Amino acid sequence: MVKDKIVLAYSGGLDTSVIMRWLKEVYRLPVIAFVADLGQGEDLDAIARKARKTGAAEVVVKDLRHKFLQDYFFPMLRANAAYEHSYLMGTSIARPIIAKGQMDVAKRFGAKTVAHGATGKGNDQVRFELTYYAIDPEIRVISPWREWKFTGRTDLVRYAKKHGIPVDVTPRKPYSTDPNILHISYESGVLEDPWAEPPEDMFQLTVSPAAAPDKDTVITLDFKSGNPVGLNGKRLKPVTLLSRLNKIAGANGVGRIDIVENRFVGMKSRGVYESPGATVLYAAHRAIESITLDREAAFLKESLMPKYAQLTYNGFWFSPEREALQALVDHTQKNVTGKVRLKLYKGNCIVTGRKSPHALYDPAISSFDEAGGYNQADAEGFIKLNALRLKIMNRRRR
Repeated sequence: MVKDKIVLAYSGGLDTSVIMRWLKEVYRLPVIAFVADLGQGEDLDAIARKARKTGAAEVVVKDLRHKFLQDYFFPMLRANAAYEHSYLMGTSIARPIIAKGQMDVAKRFGAKTVAHGATGKGNDQVRFELTYYAIDPEIRVISPWREWKFTGRTDLVRYAKKHGIPVDVTPRKPYSTDPNILHISYESGVLEDPWAEPPEDMFQLTVSPAAAPDKDTVITLDFKSGNPVGLNGKRLKPVTLLSRLNKIAGANGVGRIDIVENRFVGMKSRGVYESPGATVLYAAHRAIESITLDREAAFLKESLMPKYAQLTYNGFWFSPEREALQALVDHTQKNVTGKVRLKLYKGNCIVTGRKSPHALYDPAISSFDEAGGYNQADAEGFIKLNALRLKIMNRRRR
């Protein structure tokens, strides 16, 4: 009688394919492969067949694209969260939803053990496991990279060839990739030298800005309560909206970044990312906020963004502090509704207009050409009150 089962977060790549075989050899338990469809653009039927061929007792494929955007990315977008002010966290935010889906499968099959393919040097191990434990404190976690004797991917390739497992890491593709509907990440291999320029033929979602069209592309985005709901005047569901925006922005070379980031586990890591649609959405969201958010609410929200991004990057998506920050962020988004116009040109994303029925911008007050509802003489008392502490400090110095 089988006492337990293992649910493996399975992608069909080198690591998880080797892990599938290794788990069966070492733990002698049935392995259930969980494949999350996050819009990675891969043949999921082929991945499922590969999982069965590699030894999976069951394969569960779940389309999580809508939930991924609606319940994970959009909350992060409403917060304008970017890790170290540049990384839009397409990988970071994917881990909690995969882990949550994995735990749902474990519950369905009565499995008490889960496994993942994250390395012992990276952030993903933390993101997966913090989510597991937040959902079920008693869950048993297997992290092969912290247990086995393989020292790197060269060993995995050797093991895969020995056991007839197809691999896609070759001398022509000496780096690892991780795609989803939000972005694609590139790391390791030739990219481990932070001085080495990424090869141009590596990029998959964006053309080189130099090769982008010589004419700009103008688009509009509609927002409701902080969420994008329309593109170019058409109301669209999240998956369709972002998919179309990825193509438009990618064709204009928008959305590439090359950074050295600080991993939660303590080391620096070089990553190259393509996030064409997300890059445009962030710019547009900030633009619609600029005319709908109260000044102090905006300043407070902006001051909290680094903490929100850090929590997301480090894997604390299901933590009480992230949820508390989300409640504050979402309260500020009630009137973040309206339209933004942007110009995309050779890697640039330029806001050229914004309007909202809830705009706090009042031309009659702000105009330099009209008197409006503002008495300029009031500024004198305002300035003197704010200068009082500076005057006192200066007198003491003298």
